[in-house]
Amino acid sequence: MATPQTGLFVAFEGGDGAGKSTQVRLLAETLRRAGLDVLETRQPGGTELGVQLRNLVLHGGHVSPRAEALLYATDKAHHVDTVIAPALEAGRVVVTDRYIDSAIAYQGAGRDLGSREVADIQLWAVAGLVPNLTVVLDIGAGTGRSRRGDVHDRLEAEGDAFHDAVRAHLLERAGEYDAAVALYRAAASRTSSVPERNYLMMKAARLTDR
Repeated sequence: MATPQTGLFVAFEGGDGAGKSTQVRLLAETLRRAGLDVLETRQPGGTELGVQLRNLVLHGGHVSPRAEALLYATDKAHHVDTVIAPALEAGRVVVTDRYIDSAIAYQGAGRDLGSREVADIQLWAVAGLVPNLTVVLDIGAGTGRSRRGDVHDRLEAEGDAFHDAVRAHLLERAGEYDAAVALYRAAASRTSSVPERNYLMMKAARLTDR
């Protein structure tokens, strides 16, 4: 499945505490002001099933690493099939908080399950659908922890070694992208100019003519 030409697909990736949900909202607002029809969503949790899976993997008891990877793939398969693909086919802009690169980084690198193996599962789950633009927000483990405060889910509660592995993989992926990619340091990612820069990058890449 290729990204439908009638819609645009943007994914925000990054470590916990990087400010992805904030940037999703800001970019969506910027695109709406430009006259585009925008769907904001997230993974996991963008569907009713996704909410149940999110509670299970992030707020439930122990989940083995391989089961965790498969649960995330389940969320993405259902999310793409029932929400993302129909929105793109309808000509909408989809902006998501996390997509397949998060799973590859967290389960492939963080859980040490193998990036290639996890990538294969994720790509199969989403039928090969990849974003037009991926925005990577870079943040160190300590900075992310300080931003999150005292409440942590299962993955946020992992040690610095886990989050350092996730960060290293995302930075490596950012340097390998064939599609459009933007990399920002999270310390500066909450400035109002970031969504406008992302929008200008989309225009430069001819992803939108607005």
